[in-house]
Amino acid sequence: MRIGIIGAGAMARALGRGWVAAGHEVLVGARSATAAAEAADAIGARAGSIGEAAGFGDAVLLALPVGALAEVLGSVGALLAGRTVIDCTNAFAPDTAAPEGATAFVLAEDAVAERIAAAAPGAHVVKAFNVCAAEVWESDTRVFEGRRLAVPLCGDDPDALRRVATLTEDLKLQPIPAGGLHRARYLEAVSVFTVGLWFAGQDARAIFPPLEHAFAVVD
Repeated sequence: MRIGIIGAGAMARALGRGWVAAGHEVLVGARSATAAAEAADAIGARAGSIGEAAGFGDAVLLALPVGALAEVLGSVGALLAGRTVIDCTNAFAPDTAAPEGATAFVLAEDAVAERIAAAAPGAHVVKAFNVCAAEVWESDTRVFEGRRLAVPLCGDDPDALRRVATLTEDLKLQPIPAGGLHRARYLEAVSVFTVGLWFAGQDARAIFPPLEHAFAVVD
């Protein structure tokens, strides 16, 4: 599969390296040509401009700071029409109400994935890979306590969801259908909550029982 990556940071490198290793053709584009070249060289991919990355891939990964989205989508949003666009971004901001000395976060924006879809009409946006830090995706460890690490996927286009599910499996991760793109805002909230717990030294994984013990009855 041809994959364009817009961005040259840690997330772009972590996911891009895995896809190159799985045999995909990857092109990295960034606002800085030097940064794109360095990231591409580090993972064995090709380098290009943001426009080239947007027009290259069957799938395009947006691995950008949220603050850069408006500028980038304003310039290449039309090139994303008809393509699968993977949104792994998070709009984190410091929680100013946290006790002094505590590291905690809140959402700076409630629905990033929906804004991306609105800014790139015709693109098939799928929210994915936003719950864990780049270091997790870069690690070779994929199974924890006998359970494969899972990636929730939110999107509206069935073909795009299947494509991202395949790319998830290529990273030896387990894709989980998590509903339409309107549900991505909840996935973004989960991320800011769990990452805040991890930064505080708490085990976020421990708050969820395994499926076989997650008793619940629909009211």
